[in-house]
Amino acid sequence: MKILVTDDSRVMRQIVIRTLRQAGYDDHEIIQAEDGWEALQMVGAEKPDLVLSDWNMPEMTGIECLEALRAAGSQVPFGFVTSEGSPEMREKAANAGALFLIAKPFTEENFRDALDGVLS
Repeated sequence: MKILVTDDSRVMRQIVIRTLRQAGYDDHEIIQAEDGWEALQMVGAEKPDLVLSDWNMPEMTGIECLEALRAAGSQVPFGFVTSEGSPEMREKAANAGALFLIAKPFTEENFRDALDGVLS
C-alpha cells in the first residue's frame, strides 16, 4: 500500500513518517508532498491508498486539496494530521469527506486508532 504524507514542513513530514513506522505501518510505501497542490497532482499520478495531510499550507491548504479531490470524483481515503483539532475543524473535515483528524501532538497510538480500519 502507498501512503502520501503532505505537509509544508519537511521536519513534520519526517515526524509523521517516523510515527507511522512506530505504529506498525513500516511495510507501506510512503511518498511526500510539500503542499495541497502537489498532493493533488500526486494523487492522480501516484494513486496512493491513503492521504495524510496537514491543514494549513501555502499554495493550497489541506481542506482545499480534499475538496478538489472530491469534486474531481476521487474517493481516496483522506485524513488530517494537524494542529487544528477543534470540534469545528473536525466537523468541517468530516463534512468535506475526511475519514479522521489526528491532532498534534500525536502518538503512534493515535495513528493506530485512526488508521487500523483504513489500512486493513
